Amino acid sequence: MSTSSVALNEIPREQRGPTRRVDGGMLGGLLAGAGAVVAAIAVTRIHLSYFFQPSGILMVIGGTLAVVFVTTPLPALRSTAARVLELVWHRGADRSQLRKQIMTYVRVARAQGLLGIESMVSECEHPFLRESLILALDVQRAELQGTMETKLRLHERQGEGDARTLESAGGFAPTIGVLGTVVGLVDALRRFSDLPSVASGVGIAFASTFYGLGLANLLLLPLAYRIRAMMAEKLETEEMILEGVLCILDGIHPSLVSERLRAFLGETAEV
Repeated sequence: MSTSSVALNEIPREQRGPTRRVDGGMLGGLLAGAGAVVAAIAVTRIHLSYFFQPSGILMVIGGTLAVVFVTTPLPALRSTAARVLELVWHRGADRSQLRKQIMTYVRVARAQGLLGIESMVSECEHPFLRESLILALDVQRAELQGTMETKLRLHERQGEGDARTLESAGGFAPTIGVLGTVVGLVDALRRFSDLPSVASGVGIAFASTFYGLGLANLLLLPLAYRIRAMMAEKLETEEMILEGVLCILDGIHPSLVSERLRAFLGETAEV
């Protein structure tokens, strides 16, 4: 077995590339928000069924979906839906382990030359790292850097577009909730001769505003911010990868490469 294969096999296979995991923090936050609302309602001793108003739900959810379809092209909607699923079933990379893998390539390239890593590339499971290494074997440094930086900018714009789609929906949802409230008030006031019915109808009408505010502030807007946070983390990881691959092409000493990559982990130099 070659030295490069042995070096690569020192890294556990499950830690070589991104692995999918359920984002418990995000799901826990959403459940905590919903639980807080339910608890607040329970404290008022109002029965939860009072807040279940099908007409208001249809108005807010249907109206918000309609606005999203009007404001956002279908391909962008599909991209946003895929991004939300990615939030739940997150495909993240352990930067510490990824740094160790990059350092394996750096040492092999330093000892055997750039072609020494050619047989190792096929076993690389991180797509951005694998693509960068493949290009490094075939193109010049400037071409590699330009191509991969373009990809980074494109990934950033795509993530921002997905976040804006949810922000747009979150901006319209409360307004549509108010629209549902107006419809409920009109229905209540037409029975003005029956004052108990009017009082009950006014309370029911405001349930639509409750739905709109809850949908926007407990789901849509938090998901938009979460997408931005996830994309920032992903872009920093890809920047670390690109930095490592460029160091390989420049033939920089492994100790210096290690310190450069360590900066992406927020660590100080080892003593």
